[in-house]
Amino acid sequence: MADTGNGSKGQPGLAEAALFGLCPKCGAKTLFAGYAKFAPRCRACGLDFAQFNVGDGPAAFLTMVIGGLVVGLALWLEFTLHPPFWVHALLWIPMVFGSTLWGLRVTKAALLTAEFQRKAREATGQDLREE
Repeated sequence: MADTGNGSKGQPGLAEAALFGLCPKCGAKTLFAGYAKFAPRCRACGLDFAQFNVGDGPAAFLTMVIGGLVVGLALWLEFTLHPPFWVHALLWIPMVFGSTLWGLRVTKAALLTAEFQRKAREATGQDLREE
């Protein structure tokens, strides 16, 4: 998987790179320096991760998806079983925390890998003149 010889050989797919934090160029497990913080560059092939801009998209997406899911489940639980408040706190706080941390890592890695695979870059004035 660490073969960097030609073209796309050794490059992981989007799902594989996102789930395991793999470098989109060489497939080494070097994408993250912390739990959800990108490393400055790949220690195996030298790909500069700072050139990619994932922005706040993953966080905004997760806020909506996890928030909607947890609110729906909490309402369902409340109206069907009527548990005490501490049961809600015991269930939903760890679920939100864990799913947000895991989801942030996966979605950030997926977005960076997608940008790499599609050779995404910042648009410039020259790009507008070419069209």
